[in-house]
Amino acid sequence: MAAALGEEVPDNEDYYSLLNVRREASQEELKAAYRRLCMLYHPDKHRDPELKTQAERLFNLVHQAYEVLSDPQTRAIYDIYGRRGLEMEGWEVVERKRTPAEIREEFERLQREREERRLQQRTNPKGTISVGIDATDLFDRYDEEYEDVPGSSFPQIEINKMHISQSIEAPLTATDTAILSGNLSTQNGNGGGSINLALRRVTSAKGWGELEFGAGDLQGPLFGLKIFRNLTPRCFITTNCALQFSSRGIRPGLTTVLARNLDKNTMGYLQWRWGIQSAMNTSIVRDTKTSHFTVALQLGIPHSFMMVSYQHKFQDEDQTRVKGSLKAGFFGTIVEYGAERKISRHSILGATVSVGVPQGVSLKIKLNRASQTYFFPVHLTDQLLPSAVFYATVGPLVIYFAMHRLIIKPYLRAQKERELEKQRESTASDMLQKKQEAEAAVRLMQESVRRIIEAEEARMGLIVVNAWYGKFVNDNSRKNEKVKVIDVTVPLQCLVKDSKLILTEASKAGLPGFYDPCVGEEKSLKVLYQFRGVLHQVMSADNEALRIPKQSHRIDADG
Repeated sequence: MAAALGEEVPDNEDYYSLLNVRREASQEELKAAYRRLCMLYHPDKHRDPELKTQAERLFNLVHQAYEVLSDPQTRAIYDIYGRRGLEMEGWEVVERKRTPAEIREEFERLQREREERRLQQRTNPKGTISVGIDATDLFDRYDEEYEDVPGSSFPQIEINKMHISQSIEAPLTATDTAILSGNLSTQNGNGGGSINLALRRVTSAKGWGELEFGAGDLQGPLFGLKIFRNLTPRCFITTNCALQFSSRGIRPGLTTVLARNLDKNTMGYLQWRWGIQSAMNTSIVRDTKTSHFTVALQLGIPHSFMMVSYQHKFQDEDQTRVKGSLKAGFFGTIVEYGAERKISRHSILGATVSVGVPQGVSLKIKLNRASQTYFFPVHLTDQLLPSAVFYATVGPLVIYFAMHRLIIKPYLRAQKERELEKQRESTASDMLQKKQEAEAAVRLMQESVRRIIEAEEARMGLIVVNAWYGKFVNDNSRKNEKVKVIDVTVPLQCLVKDSKLILTEASKAGLPGFYDPCVGEEKSLKVLYQFRGVLHQVMSADNEALRIPKQSHRIDADG
């Protein structure tokens, strides 16, 4: 059965959209939609040889869609994996199952097996590069001391520290993973590095354990053990104990974190750390769709502090976030504020200004690119200078907006155009076939539409005057873009029944008589219709459900 379906149906065909039914449609709804389309496309209704051939092809397409959706087993597979799921390896095993639930369970098992095979090839690399910059000479110079040194009139900006770390994961089995990591650090000409190997085993659905071995040129061997355990569905504990060997002897360390889910969006943490820098820390973290709030209190040696942090998440396509925090302790007081924004599909750029006493003013720039992080802390001044705060705040904003307008936006626009062009090329043959099928369907609908219009006119019912589907350009800023629409008046009128037109939440490109005139671009449906002798007009998004007639669609006669 799967092979037969695969030979005739395009890969991008949506059976639900083709039948114009909801994904939750009952057997009665499927049968009613199927019968209606069969009456429309039945080959025996057409005498013209060309129309008869087109009707046969469309009739078979509708029959295949109904055959899949009317069978609970094949429908369950189609809902999970689409039409390709019907061709998956293991079909002959799944076909003997008796319920949709068993179908889903079996296919999920097959998918897990394939994931485990792919797991062997995945390393999940992660890395961080941090470059510390000393720019204090810009705001706090010693002119009298260096006035005789050649070139001293120019501020000296130095890179005074760097840190590079990298890690990869090597899955050994479905439960065992090896993690190899290393790092190099240097500051003011002095530095060192270390390498670590960790072996993690998932012991059960409730926990895992990890053994760690490390060595470095500044510190001796390191042995560690980390254990994670879910105590209850809302509470877990993590314990990490380590032994660090050095010239001063063995330095043991122990860190325990107890966490509890206080409500749907709030976590509470208790941390106890014993060793070189012992401390107790408690924090509450609340993370919602629009905000992230943290309050923390730490008592320890040598640092004790209290911190409050708030982050607001804007619901825009760039995922903009604005954040601010206040941290006060024995080391002084630090106020931080900043923002981060998504600049491409895999990149997020952020900047944070840090103002503290006695730390001074710093600007921290961070770029996340896929699994790599690039961090650039720029120390501007050791004193609390208003000029440093002003330039640290305004400078990044000016540079970002200039880069966004001159570099990032044109690049993303060009990248989108390349992707759209590539998508159009890859689907050109399918789209040509869809267009031909849509045009054939419209020709087959002509007689039925004539009868529907006559019946609707007799009862002062629903008449589709004009209907267009595709990309509309109403924004003046996009007036140079080309409008790409097709006339779908006949297909929509054909869907009218008892003076009603109902479209489900699915792409309208799959409806009989429709096709996609602009692959990869946003589309809408615009309908001008007459009901009870009064003109109505509506525009709906591509995947938006639509029910007409509606009083809100009525066009004001005075307008």
